[in-house]
Amino acid sequence: MTNPSEFGTESMDASALLDKIPFLNLEVRHDSLFEDSMALILQVFTDWSADDLVMKQCKDGITNKLIQCTNKREDVTVLIRAYGKHTEVIIDRNQELINMASLTHLNMCPPLYARFENGLVYGYIPGTVAKPEEMGNSLWAPLIAKKLAEWGQVQLPGDHSPQLFPSMRRWMKDIPSNYENERSNKIFHENFNIAALEKELDDLENILVNLEPPVVFSHNDLLSGNIIMSESQDEVSFIDYEYAMYNYRGFDIANHFNEYAGFECDYSRYPSKEDQLKWFKTYLDSINLDSSPDALEKVYTEVSLFQLASHFYWGVWGLVQAAISDIDFDYMDYARMRFEQYRKIKAELI
Repeated sequence: MTNPSEFGTESMDASALLDKIPFLNLEVRHDSLFEDSMALILQVFTDWSADDLVMKQCKDGITNKLIQCTNKREDVTVLIRAYGKHTEVIIDRNQELINMASLTHLNMCPPLYARFENGLVYGYIPGTVAKPEEMGNSLWAPLIAKKLAEWGQVQLPGDHSPQLFPSMRRWMKDIPSNYENERSNKIFHENFNIAALEKELDDLENILVNLEPPVVFSHNDLLSGNIIMSESQDEVSFIDYEYAMYNYRGFDIANHFNEYAGFECDYSRYPSKEDQLKWFKTYLDSINLDSSPDALEKVYTEVSLFQLASHFYWGVWGLVQAAISDIDFDYMDYARMRFEQYRKIKAELI
C-alpha cells in the first residue's frame, strides 16, 4: 500500500509523483462491480481480509461508477472509481492523475493509493456532502469561497494556459450527426446545429478573453456532491478532479454559482448580486487581494459573463455524453436545458 506521507517529501515533478502510484493490470467491469472491486482492493491492500470489508455503490455520479469500501476491523474507508464508458473522450485521464498526485503532495486532497486499467483507488473524506440549496447559506458559502481562493493559488507542473476553449472545441468534434437513441436524436435535431454552435463559441471566446480575466488553477465542477464539510464545520474539501485545469477565474466561480440550481436546473437559486459581492469579498480577502467596491464590481461583471461559458461547457458535455455514456441519465435533455439558459442569460447580458 502506498504511504500517503511519501507525497510530501520531494519537489513536485509530475513524472516522479505518478511513479509513486502503483498500477494494477485489473479491470473493474460495470456489470460485476462488487466482485471486481473486491479482487482489486485485496491486491492494493494485501494485509486486508475480505471478511472485514463492506462495499456499497455510491449512486449520485453521472460520469463514473463509484464503490465505497470500508474495512470494519481497521475502521478505514477508501473509494474505487471505475471510469464511465468512453469518458476518455471527454476527460484527460493522465491530467487527472497529475492533478490528484500534485494535490495530494500539497495535502489538498485524499491519498491516491493505486491506478488500475479503468480507474483509481483513493482515500475517502469523512464529513457532510453539500446540498444544492444550502451552498449559498452563511455556513457553506464563506468556506467554499476561501477554499476556491486557495485552489486558485496552486502551482502545478506543466502548461498553465487556460484550457476552457480548447477543451470545448475538442469535445465538439465528438458530437455525432445523429444519435442512436430516437428521442435524443429528435431533441438534438430540433434544438442544435453544429455550425451555429461553432460560431457561437468563437463569439463567446472573443467576448470573454477581452475581459482579460485572471487565469488560475480551477476545479471546474463544483456541484454540491463535490463539496464536503468537515465534521468540525470549519472547513470544506473539494473532491473529484476530473475536470480540474488552469482556467479563467470567472468560469470556476460562475460555474459553482450555476450549480446552486442542481441537476433539475432550477436557476431561481442563482445567488443575488448582494450575496455574490459578499462571496467575492471573502474570496479576495482570504488571499489578500483588492476587495474595494470597484474591485468587487469588476469581479461581478467577470463572473456574470462567465455564466455563459459554464452553460456552453456543460451543454456540449451533455451532447457528447448522450452519445457515449451507459449511465442512466438524460444527458440530451440536460444539454437542452443548459443551452436554453445560455440563451436566456445572453439576452440579459449582451
